[in-house]
Amino acid sequence: MPKFMDVHHGMHGITSEGLKAAHQADLDIQDDEGVDFQKAWGDPESGMVWCVSEAPSAEAVKRIHERTGHPATEVYPVPVEV
Repeated sequence: MPKFMDVHHGMHGITSEGLKAAHQADLDIQDDEGVDFQKAWGDPESGMVWCVSEAPSAEAVKRIHERTGHPATEVYPVPVEV
């Protein structure tokens, strides 16, 4: 399945607890779109959050994030990794 990295902006002040809750919200409904959210990282100062997932499409990733209230600003395919 394709892998994706998505980016969120505007999450200034995100805490580890807040990031965990947002990630859990995605996990709770990810099966609806066949997405497997694997990891999330956040920077409270810049307000940026990054997530990596496997999904059938970038649109599936976007739909899950929109439904959980933290839409992804950008979604990039990850065709090569080491």
